[in-house]
Amino acid sequence: MLKQITGDIRKIFGSYEKDLTCMEGSLRELFASNVFLIPLIGRYLIEGGGKRMRPLFLLVSARLAGYEGEDHISLSSVIESIHTASLLHDDVVDGADVRRGRSAAHVTWGNQVVVLVGDFLYANALRRAVSCGDVRIVGALSQAVTSMSEGELLQLEKSGDVNITEEDYVKIIASKTGVLISTACRIGGLLGGVSAEQEEALASFGLKAGIAFQMADDILDYVAGQENGFGKKLGKDLEEGKITLPLIYLLRQAGLDESAEIKTILEGSPSPKGLDRIRELFKKYDAVGLALEKAREFLKEAKAETSVLRDCPERQELLALADYALQREF
Repeated sequence: MLKQITGDIRKIFGSYEKDLTCMEGSLRELFASNVFLIPLIGRYLIEGGGKRMRPLFLLVSARLAGYEGEDHISLSSVIESIHTASLLHDDVVDGADVRRGRSAAHVTWGNQVVVLVGDFLYANALRRAVSCGDVRIVGALSQAVTSMSEGELLQLEKSGDVNITEEDYVKIIASKTGVLISTACRIGGLLGGVSAEQEEALASFGLKAGIAFQMADDILDYVAGQENGFGKKLGKDLEEGKITLPLIYLLRQAGLDESAEIKTILEGSPSPKGLDRIRELFKKYDAVGLALEKAREFLKEAKAETSVLRDCPERQELLALADYALQREF
């Protein structure tokens, strides 16, 4: 885990390493079942890694709020299990064969099994949350799962739609990514008993930071290794019917004839020649730069939300976590 992180983020992970290790154990317990496929798939998923950013947002927020109990461990594993369940479902819906450098779970065990394991995770996560005895936390998690499902459905509705608006794109990533980070931060505040104003500030911070994270993910492969990564990234997004922010901005900036040319290229599976042409237009209009600037705007708004929080090392850790969204090889 730490090998994937550098600088301030590495220090933060180190500071919370004990809690994150406990969270991993708690996460394994959420896969406990007499149905052998559930713990089997659970081990496969957990061994597949992941940076555990969402649990970390909860742990940092709880420490900032002055929480001194034990429920932050259990609830951070709940957050990660909900994220894991969403990935299981997303890979089935998108037909993605690879997750974190390994075969996606549904490739090995089939769509039906994996969807049901995802359902089990959602239900078991909420069951565990109930045991913490705070209806506000259960309500926040239930709303997060609802929003994530709505985001996936909206993404399906807009699949392959080259006329998707920036507003719809932001709605999708806010629901699919932003809302769970927002909920993690909110729960940390609820555990520590912060004021209503501070609770909402934490939630807003998490939402906007999450949006910036997803925008960065959608931009990253257009920037890192453009010559080799561009076609792979664009081809993968188009295969899954995803029109992300760089493409939205390219279509907006291009002239009428060029926009029509882009849409023609995007129909079906783009040829290498077509991808080369789109690469040229990306450079011409700096669509990636425009998308990156929008991500920076959300990041700035996220950090501004923390002004009502107490000035402490944990607040600086939250800001560093937000900054990490745009420090990944840009």
